[in-house]
Amino acid sequence: MIRLNSETPSEVLQDVKKGDLVTDTFSKTGLVESVEITDDGLYKIYIFHLVTGRTITIKR
Repeated sequence: MIRLNSETPSEVLQDVKKGDLVTDTFSKTGLVESVEITDDGLYKIYIFHLVTGRTITIKR
């Protein structure tokens, strides 16, 4: 299980792929259905969509 939070290294965030089991260490846990990575110029935003319908968003 991969923990996703603001302290997770960028290398780990980039390596998360569909089917990985992830958690935000609070209430969202599940398998990754899809991953979106965007860059708004100030932050790199990682959005992990879980098969449960929940979303985990990390800004780095």
